[in-house]
Amino acid sequence: MEKSDEANLATRVWIRPALWWRIGIVLSAGLGLITGAGSLVYFTVESNVIVLGYFTAAVYRMVTRRTVDGPAPRLRGAATLYILITGLVAHIVLNHGASPLPGLTHGSGADRLQSWSLLLLHYTTPIMVLLDWLCCRPRNASRWRDLPLWLAFPLGYAGLTELRAVLFPFFPNRYPYFFLDPAGHGYGWVGLQIAQLTVEFVVLGAVVVGLDRLGTAARSAFAERAGRVGPAVGEKPAA
Repeated sequence: MEKSDEANLATRVWIRPALWWRIGIVLSAGLGLITGAGSLVYFTVESNVIVLGYFTAAVYRMVTRRTVDGPAPRLRGAATLYILITGLVAHIVLNHGASPLPGLTHGSGADRLQSWSLLLLHYTTPIMVLLDWLCCRPRNASRWRDLPLWLAFPLGYAGLTELRAVLFPFFPNRYPYFFLDPAGHGYGWVGLQIAQLTVEFVVLGAVVVGLDRLGTAARSAFAERAGRVGPAVGEKPAA
């Protein structure tokens, strides 16, 4: 099979499911944002805005260029890390592992709508983005040296939140998250919380890079079972 024919075959095989999956991510993030009551002071909202912007651009690129690859693959890695931070912090730290499902059918109409919004922002979108990172192209685009750059955003968010609270003491919702509020335990405690989260985010970032490599292996195995010979078209060798 000629190389161009192989590339066309790969496009026909992968573009449709990948395209519709990414449209689903756009819908999940978009619906979660427009139905929720959160503002941009929340990391949840900011990370979902980043996901919405990136995957909207990815869908546009896939349609106009007929390609399975999303744009700016290293930005895709950053968006994946941020939305996973949102999902894990919300479920483990804020909700203490509680199920989000009861709120979907209980309470007033406004409360149920907010619960649906949080389900989309904290659970559905992170899971869909994680699966996109694992299964869709491009692969092997992330590098270990990307981690410090990726971490600059969540750490900058924490620092700017503290600075804003000091400079504008009457700002509404000065501390969007309890672990950033020094009122009860002081700034030393806040610093320890940020340090602990930083270590956890470094580990999570390493997992994101590792899953990039794992996704390559999974797709290669699938392609081999489907009868394709050699590496997937357009994939870069693992670093």
